[in-house]
Amino acid sequence: SGGSLMSAPGFRKRLEALQARGGRLVVVDPRRSETARLADRHLFIRPGLDGLLLAALVHTVLDEKLGRENAATARIVGRNGLAEALAPLSPEAVEGTLGIPAADVRALAREFAAAPSAVCYGRVGTSQHPFGTLCSWLADVLTLLTGNLDQPGGAMFTTPAADLAGLFARQGGGELDSGRTRVRGAPCFNGEAPTACLAEEIATPGEGQVRGLLTLAGNPVLSAPNGAALDRALPGLDFHVAVDFYVNETTRHADLILPPSWSLEHDNCEVLFHGFAVRNTAKYSPTVMTPWVGQRDDWSILTELALRLREAKAQGPVTRTFWGLVRRFAPIPSPRRLLAWMIRLGPYGDGFRPWRGGLSLADLEAQPSGIDLGPLVPRLADVILTEGGRIDLAPPVMLEELKRQAAELQRTDAPAGLVLIGRRDMRTCNTWLHNTRVGTKGRERCTLQMHPDDAGKRGLDAGATVRVSSRVGQVEAPLELSTDLLPGVVSLPHGWGHRGPGLQLRTATAHPGVSCNDLVDDQVLEGVVGNAVFNGVPVEVEPSV
Repeated sequence: SGGSLMSAPGFRKRLEALQARGGRLVVVDPRRSETARLADRHLFIRPGLDGLLLAALVHTVLDEKLGRENAATARIVGRNGLAEALAPLSPEAVEGTLGIPAADVRALAREFAAAPSAVCYGRVGTSQHPFGTLCSWLADVLTLLTGNLDQPGGAMFTTPAADLAGLFARQGGGELDSGRTRVRGAPCFNGEAPTACLAEEIATPGEGQVRGLLTLAGNPVLSAPNGAALDRALPGLDFHVAVDFYVNETTRHADLILPPSWSLEHDNCEVLFHGFAVRNTAKYSPTVMTPWVGQRDDWSILTELALRLREAKAQGPVTRTFWGLVRRFAPIPSPRRLLAWMIRLGPYGDGFRPWRGGLSLADLEAQPSGIDLGPLVPRLADVILTEGGRIDLAPPVMLEELKRQAAELQRTDAPAGLVLIGRRDMRTCNTWLHNTRVGTKGRERCTLQMHPDDAGKRGLDAGATVRVSSRVGQVEAPLELSTDLLPGVVSLPHGWGHRGPGLQLRTATAHPGVSCNDLVDDQVLEGVVGNAVFNGVPVEVEPSV
């Protein structure tokens, strides 16, 4: 996937270079993914058990005193509390459920801790199951305890030219348990409610019922769990406006579609991804194609909508007139202007003191291939926002999650049948190229992958159409046999399912596929932030009748 949250061009070559200089890559995944095929070692794991493995690795580091002290670990508090919470999750205790021998887990922890530098990285696979927050936290804890946080070769923070993430963090950062949803009482994070709850919030009457919706370049009917339920709920809205240039499965329900310019018709700076890069870089891309007369960028459309809404909600004719004048005549800073300000106020800028010299937007425009600002450097003190800069290894919410994870070892009702995971499709750039001929030509891309042993037990043959059923829905797809999957795990690619009245996606509807999210249970959420559980969905697979 190009590294995802560690954005890096030429990722395959980077992995090969790591191995060439004596490094090792270990991949833990229910599927032998494209990355796993490059690894020195691939460990199969049943979806949803990543937390057990990570807990056992951290347990081993603490139990065998494998940690390494440095400036980052000097900030640690709560080490004993963490060790106590991890006591029930030793490699020996989790071995039977995890399916990975305890000796292998301990050996992996020792190798990780003994390496001159190491990093534990998890992304979609570890975040989209019932213990996603716990997994993300444990991965960071493992990196921290072994002395690899904020160190070259480990997990480091960028020093971006325009620090958008840092700006938001200093406004308060992410807030856990920032409320509960109206209908189900699901947890919210930073004021954001889980998308899995949207259909019920639209359909359930009462105070606070969602009556209007704005979607921006999104397609939640395909990307949200139990998309069929959301598809049924959207027509019940009083008003739905979409900022999009596609009439897709979601925007077909909109009362109004406002088409923006597309990526080559406006300038761009990937502020977000430069904040995740493996080297400090900056790049500005000017407009390539002239937009149509009157065509607006996303920011212009959203600003106009916000000002019109403020004007409509104003109390009294004088206030309403004021906001009307603001909307018509006030100079609203463009993203280009805001970017220029952020660069000048950033770590490489002049701070609006021209005599100092420094990086500017003009410098980026003069070098369209981008500017290399140097390697990442330790800067933990700049990004830790806790009181005294401390790193708490025993926050109550995570200790509760560890108890919940330990309780999984005692479960007798854990799904023993097939479980579903998603997968990316590089040919179609995940989902972006579904409406292009070059992305959809050739063999069928939307197939259900299954291990031959599982297919044999069910009398299923490669190429046959099979029915995949879950608690909330069913789909039919061609069967593809693959030994790249752990037995007991099946896989559908995400983002397909292009069918329904009113679509204007000529190529995509000619190759519709099915939506794996029609099988994802919208009632099952991750416990801390309410993320949907897209991986490890219990399913049944049978011949299509």
